[in-house]
Amino acid sequence: MNFDEITERSLPYANSSKVCQDFVSLIQHWLSKLQAADSLQGVFSETNQSELAAFTSYAMALPTEFLALVDTYDVMRSGIPNFCAVALALHEVGYKAKGIRLDSGDLAYFSIEARKFFCAIEEEFGVSNFGRLNITASNDINEATLDALNKQGHEVDAFGIGTHLVTCYTQPALGGVYKLVQINGQPRIKLSEDLTKVTIPCKKQCYRLYGKDGYALVDLMIGENEPPPKAGERILCRHPFTESKRAYVIPRRVEQLYKCFWAGKSGCCSASKLL
Repeated sequence: MNFDEITERSLPYANSSKVCQDFVSLIQHWLSKLQAADSLQGVFSETNQSELAAFTSYAMALPTEFLALVDTYDVMRSGIPNFCAVALALHEVGYKAKGIRLDSGDLAYFSIEARKFFCAIEEEFGVSNFGRLNITASNDINEATLDALNKQGHEVDAFGIGTHLVTCYTQPALGGVYKLVQINGQPRIKLSEDLTKVTIPCKKQCYRLYGKDGYALVDLMIGENEPPPKAGERILCRHPFTESKRAYVIPRRVEQLYKCFWAGKSGCCSASKLL
C-alpha cells in the first residue's frame, strides 16, 4: 500500500557485484526528474503512490521480468509515469524493463500516447531503445477488436487473448472479477472514470428480501457490523450509485446470501466472504 511496507530496499546491480542500497529512493528520484522534464510538462503531476509502491516491490522481486499493468488508476497521469520511473531506475542498475499492459479503455489511443511518452523519455534522458518498450493489450479481445484496432492505428506489440481463444460462442464464459474492499481492517475503494467499476469499500453482508407472494423483491447490502434486516420490519433500500432510486420494503422473509467457508486464517475452518 505504501513504501513503508518495503522493508528490504537494496537491489544488486545486474552485471556487477555492486548493490544499490536504496532502490526505492532511486525510483523516487527518477519520478522527480520526470515531473521536471521539459518534454513531459502538462502530461502529469502527482501519481498514485500506492501504485508506485506496488510497481517498486514487483520490480525488486523480478527485475528482469518487469511488465506493469498501468490502468489501475489513471493510465497517462499515474500508471505510465510510475512505470517509467521504475523502468529508468532499473536501467540505471543494469536491468531492462519488459513493458506495460493495457487492460481497459481505448487501447488504440492509450498505446499511441504511451509510445509518445516512451519516445520523449528516450530523447530527454538518452536511454537507448526506451521508446521501443513492449506494449501489450488485453481485455476480452476478439477478431472484431483486432480488426477495429488495425483500422484505427495503434502501437500495440502483443495481444493477450484468453476468453475468446478457448471459449466457443455457443457456450460463452461467465466473467468474474475479484475486487479488494479491505486490507488489515482498513476499507479500500477502487476509483475509476467508469462509474460501474467503482467499488463500495469495507466488508459487507448481503440479504435477499422476499415479499408476501414468495418472490424476491431486492438484494440488500450492508456493512458487516450493521444489524441485519428482519422480516416484517420496514427497511429503506437505496441504490448504491443513483441517489434518486430508493424504496421502502417490508419483507415477509429474509435470506442471508453470503456463506462462510474459509476465514483465510491458517488452521481455521470457517470462512470470510468474497465481496
